[in-house]
Amino acid sequence: MACQTTTLPRDKSEKATTGNFFEDFTIGMVIGHATPRTLTNADQALYTALYGSRFALQSSAEFARHMGHTQAPLDDLLVFHVIFGKSVPDISLNALANLGYANCRFIKPVYSGDTLTAQSTVIGLKPNSNGKTGVVYVETTGKNQRDETVLSFNRWVMVKKRDEAASTKEHSPAPMPKVVSTNELGLAIPHFGPVHWNSTLSGSEYLLGDYHVGERINHIDGATVQEAEHQMATRLYQNTARVHFDAHYTANSRFGRPLIYGGHVISIARAQSFNGLANACNITAINGGRHIAPLFAGDTVYSWSEIIDSTRLKNRDEIGALRIRTIATKNRSCEDFPYKDQEGKYDEGVILELDYWATIPT
Repeated sequence: MACQTTTLPRDKSEKATTGNFFEDFTIGMVIGHATPRTLTNADQALYTALYGSRFALQSSAEFARHMGHTQAPLDDLLVFHVIFGKSVPDISLNALANLGYANCRFIKPVYSGDTLTAQSTVIGLKPNSNGKTGVVYVETTGKNQRDETVLSFNRWVMVKKRDEAASTKEHSPAPMPKVVSTNELGLAIPHFGPVHWNSTLSGSEYLLGDYHVGERINHIDGATVQEAEHQMATRLYQNTARVHFDAHYTANSRFGRPLIYGGHVISIARAQSFNGLANACNITAINGGRHIAPLFAGDTVYSWSEIIDSTRLKNRDEIGALRIRTIATKNRSCEDFPYKDQEGKYDEGVILELDYWATIPT
């Protein structure tokens, strides 16, 4: 489970760290992240309390066993946030913005009792023209106690420079796929017979063939974000980014107050999507994601989803996948499905665009 770590030498008299700045990163740098984390049913219960997710597969051990699991798997996004959170102290502690995600693949199910570790490899660096910041591209992987990769994703963040005079050569990352291949979907889902899916218990009769490309689903319910629950969630993932916790630190920032962790918005929208997509039981891949605008305590999140593709999975008769674009807004309901204007500009109030594959029985 040990991760090989490449870091720059530091003064041994400095016991506390201020995190890495843009000029500290080099192409090919491999960073093993602290701290190993054993996830339990208590983590899943707290996650459910925070977001109210109702998907049957993650809620019921008996339902999960009928689907071929040994027990109820932990929520996909709980796993994502924990692995993401481990990377924050090394990658984005000094970030001004988390710009996006791509090529995220859920490879193995994670169960209560599994221990997760994470490491990141720097795959791209791009200095910004203002000379004050740069964009760092990384590939982050999460592994379990058997050294099996459970999750892999790319992300890119805008990071401050320690010394504005420092120069860093630009290294563009290799092109990332815009869409995760259908051959890589459903890897974390055991085979099960179609008769085993109980639509009454799952909360919906709608299966793969009941959705069509271009269909839009208003998830209706709103969720007002509170400072305490947002910070509790972010601590659950051991995400230490100061912009989410430190009002003194953010007082002189662009927004003048703590920002809600973008993953908190993703989990709210995913939980809301149960109303209309209850049988889309697993997020199996995230093709891309963008945080369009900031969210603050007191704002109310709404969401809607659009079906942009539908496919059966290779060598799987019992399950297929929907490619879903979920849009989250703040303080504005989704009855009018706000998204972009004719010039491609995001509509007022849009805070998140998430493009992902979710598996669903056939």
